[in-house]
Amino acid sequence: MRSSVEIYNVRTGRAREVWQTDKLVEAPNFAPDGSTLLLNGDGLLYRLPLNGGEVAKVDTGFAVNCNNDHGISPDGTEIVISDKTEFGKSTIYVLPIEGGTPRLVTENAPSYWHGWSPDGRRLAYCGIRDDLFDIYTISVDGGPETRLTHGEGRNDGPDYSADGQWIYFNSSRTGLMQIWRVHPDGSGLEQVTSDNQGNWFAHPSPRNDKVLILSYDPSVFDHPRDLDVRLRLADMDGGNLKTLFELFGGQGTINVPCWSPDGEEFAYVRYFPVA
Repeated sequence: MRSSVEIYNVRTGRAREVWQTDKLVEAPNFAPDGSTLLLNGDGLLYRLPLNGGEVAKVDTGFAVNCNNDHGISPDGTEIVISDKTEFGKSTIYVLPIEGGTPRLVTENAPSYWHGWSPDGRRLAYCGIRDDLFDIYTISVDGGPETRLTHGEGRNDGPDYSADGQWIYFNSSRTGLMQIWRVHPDGSGLEQVTSDNQGNWFAHPSPRNDKVLILSYDPSVFDHPRDLDVRLRLADMDGGNLKTLFELFGGQGTINVPCWSPDGEEFAYVRYFPVA
């Protein structure tokens, strides 16, 4: 795959390419100051400056099998990663924003990070326990994990709303993968989307007014990276759901929070097959 890192402005409806590479890169996060994007590729993390500077590798210490589930803390001081180097299965770590030795957060594996609470205190993630894909949260300092779903289909991709009142996630509990939300204490479960597409990776806007969704054709259950998909935008309750554009992608396109700090833009990766 050839990767094109792009940014879409929801106000103007225009997109721009900021980097293209022969490497497979995934899952861009905006830095809190909007100056750089954080991506993964080849098991490592990279910073992509948006002012035209050189792409730079992030020091992740022993963690050299990072997947596309990573992000930056709300205050911009730490990075969270999901890496399998130490235990052979994905576990969650945090490290300083400038890079350094990762500190283990989750003892149970596999665990795949997806969201950071707005107050910086908790992490939301998908954990696989006894072959069940469920949503969990945990203190950023570690400790016991809190389980929010209980094996009702496959549950994945949790991300916090900007006000901290909801955790959005995708679930196959009704058959087709759809977007749901639940309060951080596990109460108030609500279905957000209910249509004929497979909906993944819901990311609420920093403005708390819209949610970004990646959608597959209904025949696709999982989230492969080599299919035509749609990026769609909806109100927080799922209303006014509309397609922004289509692209070749999927896995790696918007797996983790990808909004700019002001909520005007989001970053994503488009792929091009290479013979």
